[in-house]
Amino acid sequence: MDSLSLLDAYHIPRVCTECEGVMIFKGVGEYHCEKCGRVAYDDYGKVRLYLEKNPGANAVAVEAETGVSQKTIRLMLKEARIQVAEGSASFLHCENCRKEIRSGRFCPECEILYHRNLEEQQRKLHNLQGYGMDKGNSDSGHRRYMREND
Repeated sequence: MDSLSLLDAYHIPRVCTECEGVMIFKGVGEYHCEKCGRVAYDDYGKVRLYLEKNPGANAVAVEAETGVSQKTIRLMLKEARIQVAEGSASFLHCENCRKEIRSGRFCPECEILYHRNLEEQQRKLHNLQGYGMDKGNSDSGHRRYMREND
């Protein structure tokens, strides 16, 4: 998800609803108005505060109390910003092996494999860059072969 859609997904407050001042990010989903000091929270801040006060709450309860959609809550789980509580009956599943996990997209083993594969792809791409092109040697810009009548 690109950064613009992420900002929209979490309903980040930009302007104070009291005085129309600029909202300044203070951390963990909390924003303060630069003019009047009003505190507001984005969706992550709302969910985090609710879970701190109600550990183990499920997505339905979180949605009902905070107004944050279950889709956004699932996004936070996949981004590992929040996690399924210990002892919960519900889990996420690893996108690779389907093992039960508490947050993120992959179990620890598949996460390692995913990053190794990503590094290998980047290494291969790096090795192919410039293939068939002048690689910047000392003869850069000069013809490689000269005709006899040149």
